[in-house]
Amino acid sequence: MTSRLRGMTGFTVIWAGQFVSLLGTSMTNFALTIWAWEQTGQATALALMQLFFFAPTVLMSPLAGALVDRWSRKQVMILSDVGAGLGTAAIFLLMRLGLLQLGYLYAIAAFMGAFQSFQFPAYSAAVTTMLEKEQYARASGMLALAQNASGIFGPAAAGALIGIIGKTGIIAFDIISILVAVSALMMVPIPQPVAAEAAAVRSSLLQDSLFGFRYIAARPSFLGLQLVFLVINFTGSLCFPLMAPMVLSKTGNNTVALGAVESAFGVGGVVGGLFLSAWGGPKRKVHGVLMGIFGSFILGFTLMGAGSELIHWTAAAFIMMFFNPLINGSSQAIWQSKVPPEVQGRVFSARALIAQISAPIAMAITGPLTDGLLTPAMMPGGSLAPLFGWAVGTGAGSGPALLFLLMGVVGGAASLSAFLFPHIRDVEKIIPDHNAAAPRG
Repeated sequence: MTSRLRGMTGFTVIWAGQFVSLLGTSMTNFALTIWAWEQTGQATALALMQLFFFAPTVLMSPLAGALVDRWSRKQVMILSDVGAGLGTAAIFLLMRLGLLQLGYLYAIAAFMGAFQSFQFPAYSAAVTTMLEKEQYARASGMLALAQNASGIFGPAAAGALIGIIGKTGIIAFDIISILVAVSALMMVPIPQPVAAEAAAVRSSLLQDSLFGFRYIAARPSFLGLQLVFLVINFTGSLCFPLMAPMVLSKTGNNTVALGAVESAFGVGGVVGGLFLSAWGGPKRKVHGVLMGIFGSFILGFTLMGAGSELIHWTAAAFIMMFFNPLINGSSQAIWQSKVPPEVQGRVFSARALIAQISAPIAMAITGPLTDGLLTPAMMPGGSLAPLFGWAVGTGAGSGPALLFLLMGVVGGAASLSAFLFPHIRDVEKIIPDHNAAAPRG
């Protein structure tokens, strides 16, 4: 049976398992967001939930990448899912016993984030060995489709079921969904690069952890591309933790409205993922990256901030996520075609850290920035209300709205500015495909 589960067939089996798992995760995230908002009513609590999960994911990525290139990528993928399952089970037990507190939730989020650090390099490297180059962008589109389809049905299902089975029932479904994902992984053979074992013998774990940074630093085109992502991840991470507080504040804690906006994110991602899967992306992938960022920020983020009604927020959410598969799929296709498979775990982990190291910083400051400065300043009579009230309104939720508007302009400007640098604009010409030249790292 396993002989038939190769190539795109095997990838599709893994993809289906991950879709079920992502659906469970989306439902749990919605339930925990409502729980944390009920406990505090502050944006800071929601931002800290994301910070405690994301910071270990980013900081551990170099070590995770080194281990991905040393270990079986299939086993690492299973390990990542098992870690998520253990954390989810702990949340389930604490909530069931009435013992869950924010401090416990932050600690469990950090535990799960540490295991999450293995997922991106392992899955990215596995795709490279399972599929042909021509299928990379399509596979990225399928993954984006799974992520965003779960974003549609997860919040909607959680909103509908939370009054019937409660938050613990939703989390129980998440545990089952993780078991489905692990079962799918166990069914499919995932090739391991032949050169990986020999490289691991020659290098120490510390050398392997640093290898990806040296590899990227030696290629200014790669470094420049990741610095663009560093900027937009900072601006995006300032805003995304505030979306739920903004909508809840502006609608009088209407969880149905929040679910609609979160589902619109999913719809946009699904349509964008289907579009990318059918199209395959532009011939010059870097154009997909930079123009996708421009569209997402200038059209999506600014509308999210300037909008005052549910229809505006859902449209903004759709636009933001429609471009996301194009951005990530185009970027992934560049890296997968240029970096040799035997070093992708290390290089992709370093790539993730460079691009995402700014995100935990943004998540750490956005809650206090909003609760302590922007929200009071955008109340009627506040210091910033005369300047920006005409654009985002005043009162509850206008502080986060202002941040969305400003960061939309910053992110759009960053993407256009990248076209001014030839080593970013011409990355695909400057760096040869990995099967056309030996690596220089």
